Amino acid sequence: MTPSGASGVSPTLATSARQLVLVVATGWGSAVGRLQRFERASRGAAWHSLGRQIPVSLGRSGLAWGRGWHPPVNGLEKREGDGCAPAGIFAITALFGYAAPDSALARAARLPYLSARPDLKAIDDPASAYYNRIVDQSAVTPEWASCEDMLRDDDRYAIGAVVAHNTEPAVPGAGSCIFLHVWAGPDVPTAGCTAMAQADMSEIAHWLDASAAPVLVQLPQAEYDVRRTAWGLPVGSTAMR
Repeated sequence: MTPSGASGVSPTLATSARQLVLVVATGWGSAVGRLQRFERASRGAAWHSLGRQIPVSLGRSGLAWGRGWHPPVNGLEKREGDGCAPAGIFAITALFGYAAPDSALARAARLPYLSARPDLKAIDDPASAYYNRIVDQSAVTPEWASCEDMLRDDDRYAIGAVVAHNTEPAVPGAGSCIFLHVWAGPDVPTAGCTAMAQADMSEIAHWLDASAAPVLVQLPQAEYDVRRTAWGLPVGSTAMR
């Protein structure tokens, strides 16, 4: 598969992915949804659900098509600062959190782990050469006009995962720094990420495994229903009503 906006390739998940985080929302404008985990023993095998469905918060403006591992589609496209969470198929590439690099979490992590420290920044300035990257500002020359602290004064980034939206390469202005992370509370929307209770985020983080090529699939219910078979998605997921 190739990123949306490049050459369109069938986005069937009968490839290397063996872990799937599926988020389904009622509609494009919904700021809440349901998350269900799935896994399978080998590529091309049937998906099996894992655990319960959990509620999640989405972008304050709902969803818009992102740049990921799905072919180009017609519809509203995500832009920087639009308050939309990205719809589509995206790799999950890393974990982050407030725990130290030598913590139990870091040692147990099966994805690369980024320990949040004061110099760790998520760059959201489309004019920056580091746009849509998490960087240690002590190791580079800061040239961005805006960024987000990965070490916050609340629990939102206490533990989370990096969603590979708008990468390979990053298109300036197409949206940046999309994460799975801890919510501020039920029904409190995000700026464009997917958020949940800390216990749920922690469980997902401990489950994610790079060797299983984990992906996030995030769609409104109608798009899920239409694309489920073609995209090789599991049966039976229902959005939060």
